[in-house]
Amino acid sequence: MAKYSEKAQKKVEETMHEMKEGKLKSGSGKKVTSKKQAVAIGLSEARKEGAKVPKKKKETV
Repeated sequence: MAKYSEKAQKKVEETMHEMKEGKLKSGSGKKVTSKKQAVAIGLSEARKEGAKVPKKKKETV
């Protein structure tokens, strides 16, 4: 299991809360309804803020 920093966990928690309230939007501006998408957005935002988050998995061809 990947280890996330306290800051990253907090960010994911915030985005999940926003999604449940219906306020979270994706990059295209559409409302986010998927839990997986909300978590991905939270981790991405945490990564931008410099939190300890494992790298994205690379697709193998």
